[in-house]
Amino acid sequence: MRQSALDAVYALAQRDPRVVFIGSDLGPGLLDGFKNELPERFYMEGVSEQGIIGMAAGMAMNGFIPYVNTIATFLTRRCYEQVAIDVCLHALPVRLLGNGGGAVYAPLGPTHMALEDIGIMRALPGMTIVCPADAQEMTRAVEATLNWPDPVYLRFGKGGDPIVSSAEHGFAIGEGITMRAGSDVGIISTGIMTSRALAAAELLAAAGIDPSVLHIHTIKPLDERAVRELARTHELVVTIEEHSRVGGLGSAVSDVLAEADIITPQLRLAFPDAFSSTYGSQDSQLQSVGLQPNQLAEQIRRKLETRVSDRRRVVKTYA
Repeated sequence: MRQSALDAVYALAQRDPRVVFIGSDLGPGLLDGFKNELPERFYMEGVSEQGIIGMAAGMAMNGFIPYVNTIATFLTRRCYEQVAIDVCLHALPVRLLGNGGGAVYAPLGPTHMALEDIGIMRALPGMTIVCPADAQEMTRAVEATLNWPDPVYLRFGKGGDPIVSSAEHGFAIGEGITMRAGSDVGIISTGIMTSRALAAAELLAAAGIDPSVLHIHTIKPLDERAVRELARTHELVVTIEEHSRVGGLGSAVSDVLAEADIITPQLRLAFPDAFSSTYGSQDSQLQSVGLQPNQLAEQIRRKLETRVSDRRRVVKTYA
């Protein structure tokens, strides 16, 4: 996914002289083609993440469109003040490309796991947050950022994730994509969790439950119309995300439904509000918090059964 994003930035730079790439302490040989062909617009800085945000902001003030790439935790936690004051306060078209959103860097422990990045970036006025499902959608997302007027945080998965998106669906910032149409439960997912949501939906379908899956690749601005429509037409709304349950997709969906006075029950499936206490692979971390397809399907099934049981008790009470 990361390579697809960087290749897409290179392609943009080849046709648009405003595009600049800024990396922070990235691996040797990365984007050598860009470096050799367009050296005046290729910058590889050292371990100076806060500095490159200021650098990008200055370039944006002078008509460039900077694409800044480093590890997601450094780009969000470490640079938060610079992103807020240098970029968002001035509404500059800086593109922040975050490697390893979610639990990608789980082998390195909690210092490198970006499980609150969406929440803290979502709180910044004017920030756009995009979480593609796979490498092909990442390419379409980068293309869509070129002339977007606001700052963008683009969250990367690990790479090698299943391709579940389709060019036929197109890509427009702020517009969700219905990946599966159903009638019983409305599943809303983002990023690489959409492939797992689709797999869970197939397990549910095999058990006689008909789910919809709405892929929200843009968490801010959120497709509020699609979220409201899903909630009004399904018995249960489920959000699935590779993020803390605080401040991410589930929180954004809850905000929309609360403001619209929609009382459809919700199930929010995410990482707990805690730092990880274990090391391991991304998949092992997802397994440990119940975010693999079979676990997702089981939690949704149990929630639906609880709903049915509760309704029966109410009917019996008032009979």
